Amino acid sequence: MPSTTLEIRSRISREGELTLWLEEVPLPRPRRNELVVRVEAAPLNPSDQILMFGSVDLTSLRASGTVNRPIIEGRVPPERLAVMSRRLDQALPVGNEGAGTVIAAGREVTSLIGRVVAIRATTGAYAQHQIVKAADCLVLPEGLSARDGAAAFINPLTALGMVETVRREGHSALIHTAAASNLGQMLVRLCRKDGVPLINIVRSAAQVTLLRDLGAEYVVDSSAPDFVNALIVAIESTGATLAFDAIGGGTMASTVLSAMEAVQIRKLATYSRYGSPVHKQIYIYGVLDPRPKVLDGQFGMAWSVGGWLMSWFYHKIETADAARLRRRVADELTTTFASRFTSELSLQEALSQQAILSYSRRATGAKYLITPHTGTA
Repeated sequence: MPSTTLEIRSRISREGELTLWLEEVPLPRPRRNELVVRVEAAPLNPSDQILMFGSVDLTSLRASGTVNRPIIEGRVPPERLAVMSRRLDQALPVGNEGAGTVIAAGREVTSLIGRVVAIRATTGAYAQHQIVKAADCLVLPEGLSARDGAAAFINPLTALGMVETVRREGHSALIHTAAASNLGQMLVRLCRKDGVPLINIVRSAAQVTLLRDLGAEYVVDSSAPDFVNALIVAIESTGATLAFDAIGGGTMASTVLSAMEAVQIRKLATYSRYGSPVHKQIYIYGVLDPRPKVLDGQFGMAWSVGGWLMSWFYHKIETADAARLRRRVADELTTTFASRFTSELSLQEALSQQAILSYSRRATGAKYLITPHTGTA
């Protein structure tokens, strides 16, 4: 195994200067229960981009360095620095997940040498190599590649966590916003297989077609003039009282809450000035819209809006339940939980202005994969 490895680092200074670069770092020998993984594929998730760029003004980005050691610099507006105070002046590795081949192992886990594993990286998956605990890896079935398993953690476990939340909290159906995403398409397949009614909120007629072609029954277009009425009809059909919102800012959470309340009000036998007693829950799990969250509407008194993170959800549930869900991901990795990538980038290419402007748009259907051993020197 090599003595050093390359990884992407991100730093935001107290003065608001963002720097992204490739750092060569020592690669220590694995401990008794650790694996050294040659990372061969790692997806560019929205959560990864949040750590990479913070709240940088993308128009301020400038490139320097060399072809093999590119550097990206930019400026974070002063008013956005306060929310990032805990990370300032730190050189942080980035990348939440990936997959690759085990090239070395501690004495307790040598049987895994040569196997392809998916990893949930704690020190950055955008690297040529990672040292991880064997217990934190997902050993891929024989015949699957690193590309097959690159996105085996974030999206699959998020989708499963959402469906598990439906059951644990006693809801009958699920509403999902920004539903044409890679995760949204995965959720369509999962809910169809598990028999969970799913209302998909998308933002264009083309996305309606995309999800209907996947077999989605309820798809509503937020750009259509009859959006609210169509949403109410879908909620009436499913009884949905739970929504997961990837948008975050703006009025979408209010719109969904109001629609759920409108359906519940119709079921009341008598008028109540407090609205329906049926609890309605919105979980915000993304920040596609960075604007302030606006809660304004007729929700009644039985409602909640909160945050939801996949990692926190799995920390709360029983170890056996978490293991059961991870096993399901491994069993259905090329079917229910398959991810499709539209572009591949080397570590160097991921730090080019052109690529950054492309993947930071987070266009529906565009999924980028970093291949750390392409084009390195």
